[in-house]
Amino acid sequence: MKYLPIVLISLSVAAAGCGSSTPTSNSNPNQIKFTATLLPSNETPAVTNAESSGNGNVAITMNLTRDTSGAITAATADFTISLTGFPGSTGVTAAHIHPGAAGTPGAALVSLALTTGEFVLNSSGSGTFTRTGVTSNLDPARAQDIINNPSQYYFNVHSQLNSGGFARGQLVKQ
Repeated sequence: MKYLPIVLISLSVAAAGCGSSTPTSNSNPNQIKFTATLLPSNETPAVTNAESSGNGNVAITMNLTRDTSGAITAATADFTISLTGFPGSTGVTAAHIHPGAAGTPGAALVSLALTTGEFVLNSSGSGTFTRTGVTSNLDPARAQDIINNPSQYYFNVHSQLNSGGFARGQLVKQ
């Protein structure tokens, strides 16, 4: 009977360790993730032609190199873009991050440097493509500004029919 309290305490400690509902954090300060929901209605002006019915999303991972003080010294970005509901065989002619708040157009900034015919949606108007290691105009100051102000940047995809973009979404830091 004198061992019962010890056994009960041991079981309580073991149960407490196994029953944690707090998710573990896998946060890496050198990997910053963003998403954006891509919609034709978010373009400026909104897309109203054959490409107006689709949607998509982009997942962006910014990979950072930092100095000993924590300042960004280099950055690359990885992109995964998924599109659906667009006309079959739509060719994506360009994809970029632009500066600009919602409803405001901005010049292309971080380009995925797609080549003609590199990515074409399937016959049902859907598809996913990736681009990794993008460095185009992603200098340390720009990377830090995107991290600090993601809603002031948007991602969009372009086609031959909509050379200014056919689906756009503001960046959201995850």
